[in-house]
Amino acid sequence: MKRYVYINDSDTSPDLYRDNRISNRKYTIINFVPKNLYEQFSRFMNKYFLLIACLQLWSLITPVNPASTWGPLIFIFAVSATKEAWDDYNRYISDKQANEKNVWVVKKGIKTRIQAQDIRVGDIVWLRENDEVPCDLVLLGTSESQGVCFLETAALDGETDLKTRVIPPPCAGLTPDLLHKIKGVIECPCPDKDIRRFDANLRLFPPFIDNDLCPLTIKNTLLQSCYLRNTEWACGVAVYTGNETKLGMTRGLPEPKLTAVDAMIDKLTGAIFLFQLVVVVILGVAGNVWKSSEARKKWYVQYPKEGPWYDFIVIPLRFELLCSIMIPISIKVSLDLVKSLYAKFIDWDLHMYDEKSDTPAHAAKRCCINGVCYGNESGDALKVMAICNTVVPIKSASGSISYKSQSQDEDALVNAASCLHMVLTSKTGNFLDMNFNGLVLRYEILDTLEFTSDRKCMSVVVRDCQNGRIMLLSKGADEAIFPCISSEQQVRPVVEAVEHFAQLGLRTLCLAWRDLKEDEYRDWSIMYKEASSSLIDREWKVAEVCQQLEHNLELLGATAIEDRLQDGVPETIETLRKAGINFWMLTGDKQNTAIQIALLCNFISPEPEGQLLLIQGKNLDEVSRSLERVLLTMRISSTEHKDVAFIVDGWTLEIILKHHYEAFTDLAMLSRTAICCRVTPSQKAQLVELLKACDYRTLAIGDGGNDVRMIQEAHIGVGISGREGLQAARAADFSIGKFRFLKRLILVHGRYSYNRTAFLSQYSFYKSLLICFIQIFFSFVSGVSGTSLFNSFSLMAYNVFYTSVPVLMSVLDKDLSERTVMQHPQILFYCQAGRLLNPSTFAGWFGRSLFHAAVVFLVTIHAYSNEKSEMEELSMVALSGCIWLQAFVITLETNSFTILQHAAIWGNLIAFYVINFIVSTIPWAGMYTIMFRVCKQPAYWLTMLAIIILGMGPITALKYFRYTYRSSAINILQQLERSQPNTHSNPNLEAPIKNMEREVSPLSVTHPKSSKASVYEPLLCESPSTKRAAGVAAFDFLQASPSRLSIIYSRSKNN
Repeated sequence: MKRYVYINDSDTSPDLYRDNRISNRKYTIINFVPKNLYEQFSRFMNKYFLLIACLQLWSLITPVNPASTWGPLIFIFAVSATKEAWDDYNRYISDKQANEKNVWVVKKGIKTRIQAQDIRVGDIVWLRENDEVPCDLVLLGTSESQGVCFLETAALDGETDLKTRVIPPPCAGLTPDLLHKIKGVIECPCPDKDIRRFDANLRLFPPFIDNDLCPLTIKNTLLQSCYLRNTEWACGVAVYTGNETKLGMTRGLPEPKLTAVDAMIDKLTGAIFLFQLVVVVILGVAGNVWKSSEARKKWYVQYPKEGPWYDFIVIPLRFELLCSIMIPISIKVSLDLVKSLYAKFIDWDLHMYDEKSDTPAHAAKRCCINGVCYGNESGDALKVMAICNTVVPIKSASGSISYKSQSQDEDALVNAASCLHMVLTSKTGNFLDMNFNGLVLRYEILDTLEFTSDRKCMSVVVRDCQNGRIMLLSKGADEAIFPCISSEQQVRPVVEAVEHFAQLGLRTLCLAWRDLKEDEYRDWSIMYKEASSSLIDREWKVAEVCQQLEHNLELLGATAIEDRLQDGVPETIETLRKAGINFWMLTGDKQNTAIQIALLCNFISPEPEGQLLLIQGKNLDEVSRSLERVLLTMRISSTEHKDVAFIVDGWTLEIILKHHYEAFTDLAMLSRTAICCRVTPSQKAQLVELLKACDYRTLAIGDGGNDVRMIQEAHIGVGISGREGLQAARAADFSIGKFRFLKRLILVHGRYSYNRTAFLSQYSFYKSLLICFIQIFFSFVSGVSGTSLFNSFSLMAYNVFYTSVPVLMSVLDKDLSERTVMQHPQILFYCQAGRLLNPSTFAGWFGRSLFHAAVVFLVTIHAYSNEKSEMEELSMVALSGCIWLQAFVITLETNSFTILQHAAIWGNLIAFYVINFIVSTIPWAGMYTIMFRVCKQPAYWLTMLAIIILGMGPITALKYFRYTYRSSAINILQQLERSQPNTHSNPNLEAPIKNMEREVSPLSVTHPKSSKASVYEPLLCESPSTKRAAGVAAFDFLQASPSRLSIIYSRSKNN
């Protein structure tokens, strides 16, 4: 599909396309209520609770006032709807500000000032310096005589360096007056979200040019939300407007990732739902049997002799309503709330704050030219370094020159050439000037053969203005340049130098050139222009034409750039390895460079502690044999305590993924470490997908735009914000300033969040099951009739007020200090094994709720069996027993107390009595004077004491026995912390840590799918909408499906 944009001609270009009104709103005033309700009821549990609430409107079957369910349901929905409305209102305000911004446009040759929302496709938009681009434009003119302007694209792609944009050649030399009258048509594709591509054609109408077709690329565009810098004015024609801009196409809420805890909670909820159905069926049948055999014999039970045809389902439905509280209605809102609090804890963590938002580029470290370091006399290699790039020289008022570049490598090369007296002084349009040892050189750039991840090289065709000579200058990876070198040239010295540089851990580039004849260039230029004008497969066609020119090159030399590691990278990798986390390094570097970097950052161990296996081959058979040998070796060595890793390059990997996917999957499951070098962004994403298929929980971390696909594919995406921009950080689930912060993100915030969420989710089920089991026990003394022991107000307040506040304070709980957690990363094994949230631990909470329900019910019934008490009094005593028990349960399960936690636990208990005293003064509330009467009775307080002793005694004794005589490593660490709080390290910790490793080591050994143990793994989750350098938005460190955590570490330029 194509779009034809008629420039400055509203009559010829009818209103086919949308205006420039931006709308990121999810709702409108009219559709908010129905759309929000539809979204909320799209969840199964919400449908379930709505069904229960509707059944309670049937007076024949409801055991309580419908308000007991409708109240909490409306409250929960109101909270969710309010949050959605607030978020949407903020989006509306942001849209309104953007839409009402004033801009200058030319319509029918007249320059007028309008609001940005009124821009139409085909209008010519005028921008001044520092103006924001209101829509996607094709650049037509600038204040610079060279036809260039400078653009800041940080808001679009996160890259901080200025980009150069150029006007199409047909528009060169047009004055502002002519630009007001310009006419033409742009043939472009339909809107898409690829911000790095724009394949279009421009044709200006006479008298401007005689219908000549001109190809357009992304370098001829100004995209929405970018800013015009260092340019007095620029103008362009609107081609995409409103939500059809490239930025608009990428907007929208990110698809949420299902967390491992959410998955486990869904499974547990399903199990409780099935259990509830079984209970309902059993009690329903028992109730109907008692009703038909015993009930009619009782004079006080007034059942009719003959009921309606549906009479047999009345009692089961009453029990369904009674048992519906088994599933806590507030659990989702509670989890969403604590996730937001976890995000704030990360934001507030000063240990993860990095004052330096970027890392300075490092200059070229080595340079080999014709086998000799630092050059030849003619400076040919230095010319390639200075010319073949996208660097923009900026001259200050003092005359000094600085460089703006999209690539740190190019910045380093140009600065290195400058140090060797080949100084790039200016770029004006298609011309550039250099100063070489005082000699001014001028070149015209005829064509630029841009770098792509597939070509792995960049070339420019230039004309020497001194003598008219046409040259092709190329730079790129050795694997891309060496095959293009003339067969007559001796390249061994440079090849050896490249290998030597790689062994030093330096990143290498090769430099080459050749002369072009005028006829050769003319013929090739026609083909290149034809390929560049294609709207279908343009990139592939251009690459094919480039290959026809990049041959018989003369190799000039090679450069090597030192890529220093960030501080703390080796220590971070070593620490996370101790936590049982596997690492894969995916990089575009050469094999030797990747190996040296891996050794420097403790990624692999040197001989004899470690062994590196190489997978290589020139064809399918060789690759197959090599993979088979490595797989066999890995299987043999899996029983040995040796650090075995494998390395594979991108070309070999492509063959393996195509022909030996299953074998490579087996290898991935056996290996703890892997190095994949010379891989493309798409291959990085493929490897993450492969590891996910192996039941691994994957965490991908990177800092460059080429890491985005990998980060988005992983379960957990972590972006490092740095010199390469914020693209990776913005695409990620989490953003950090330095790689070393990953250690704290996982070990401290991740572990605490997992522990807290595991407790909160299971406790939510516990408190709901407790009140439900009491209702079930009461049914056995009430003729299995489905009568509720508790009144409607008590049931409603129980879930919403009485039990919610204390448990939310669990977000402040810490079982171990941060210092201990960082010193002993092995304790993460317990999270990886899912020791705090799994069917076994849930069964424990299930049993505790059943036991406590039995204690509360039996003690209450026994204490008041001889009292002349009303049922409301009995209900209040049982409810009070539940509240007292839960206060002590939370106290027992809390590891560290703060003032807020004490206030929440005991203040909530006091609030329970205050609320009920107030309600007891209301005659129509159904509890009139109840609280006053029961609190005056000594039996009430003796009953509370008996419930606490009988309910908490066995639980406390069991916990004490486990803590003292069956201590886990975490228990021992807790004891040592309390006995020696100021001790930073203790030799007595070695034994428990080793015991812990032996205890959970089977969980951390990789096995094939068929033999892997069913363990549960941690997961970082939730794509945030906003991020900061100090840490980012909502996440859990949660329990995963059977798997282990693997980190895919993208070796990028400033890591």
